[in-house]
Amino acid sequence: MPEGPDLHLAGLFVNRVCTDVVFTGAVIKSEVSKGPQIPFACDAYLISAVSRGKEVRLTLTPIKSDTKSKKKAKEEQSPMDVVFRFGMSGYFRFTTVEDLPKHAHVQFYTRDEPQRVLSYVDARRFGSWQPNGTWQRDRGPCVLFEYESFRQNVLSNLSDKAFDRPICEAMLNQKYFNGIGNYLRAEILYRLNIPPFMKARTVLEGLLPEDEDTKEVKEAAGENCDTAGKRKLKTESPDILSLCHTVPLEVVELAGKGYAPEKADYRAIENWFQCYFVEGMNSLSDHNGRTIWFKGDAGPMAPKGSKASKTKGKIQKREHEYTSAKGAKRKQTASVSKEKPTKKAAGTVKMEVDEPKRRSSTRRQNGNKKRADTESDQNKKPQTLRKSSSPGPQASRTRSTRRQSGHESNTKGRSTATSRRKKRTAV
Repeated sequence: MPEGPDLHLAGLFVNRVCTDVVFTGAVIKSEVSKGPQIPFACDAYLISAVSRGKEVRLTLTPIKSDTKSKKKAKEEQSPMDVVFRFGMSGYFRFTTVEDLPKHAHVQFYTRDEPQRVLSYVDARRFGSWQPNGTWQRDRGPCVLFEYESFRQNVLSNLSDKAFDRPICEAMLNQKYFNGIGNYLRAEILYRLNIPPFMKARTVLEGLLPEDEDTKEVKEAAGENCDTAGKRKLKTESPDILSLCHTVPLEVVELAGKGYAPEKADYRAIENWFQCYFVEGMNSLSDHNGRTIWFKGDAGPMAPKGSKASKTKGKIQKREHEYTSAKGAKRKQTASVSKEKPTKKAAGTVKMEVDEPKRRSSTRRQNGNKKRADTESDQNKKPQTLRKSSSPGPQASRTRSTRRQSGHESNTKGRSTATSRRKKRTAV
């Protein structure tokens, strides 16, 4: 699921590809999407983007012409903000019209030739957009760009019932942790060795409204800045709230190392993960059904009756992905015949593989033996039985019996007629 850093990178992507690019016409919505139509149409306009937590706002700005009359100027399209929320799989693409993605649900067309299109793509359709939209009121300050306000908002509302829940579930509450999602909460808790199912209030109580080094960072604001233009916090012992700011910044910095969500290239961030879906880590579903990855104890508020399971390594998954279907079948066959290949000798494994062939040959031998026994039994039967019995079905035997009885009756009739003639001649 795209999180705060991913949406910020999406905004940077839009600003990079749309710089000095003029768009034209109406905004097109796909027919299959249930999202609202964007009532915007203009001969020439520009697009810019800005992110806040898990939201991205596109601003459509018409280009004014000095040659138009005052009447036409009044009829011109006014600027519009469209706020996007990516859901589970949303992102932006900038392609030619011929290469328009299949699930492009919102489309902005350029005026140049060949014509290109900026599109919002969402295969699972969990995302949304709001024409003339604003930031959602129930979302707190952004963990990336409003760190001081974010920290103050959390620590001043610890009496809220939201902090009665486990810390892993409280971190998904966008009212207080705007921009934190599933993989970020796992990485942050892992670095501090905090059990995910410890009570949130217990974890956060005792933290100061400001970090110890915050004042020094404010004084040296122009010295240390990240790629997003935001001050970095450098503390010897960071707490959970400070990591909610610095860990997402690490993801933003991965953009220079090949991490490109718009191209679905996630190799850099997969290598960056220390806990999330990493081999050997424990995983458990929280009370909302979301999977949390962690190391060690789950904590006292873990769901009752739940049992943590070990995560299988991603390296194995990549091998299966890059293996052909034919090769995968070979691996599955080998794994069935070899339960413990490391402990068995090569000759033993070969015997197990050849075993099905031996069984099949044994079955053929048994079948041939049965046929031979049957033939020998038939040869032992008396000769009279073989002559009298017909090799055909029982019906043929019945017909032959009827013929014999009919022949006998005809013979008797003929002999009786002959005897009568002899008597008449004698008289």
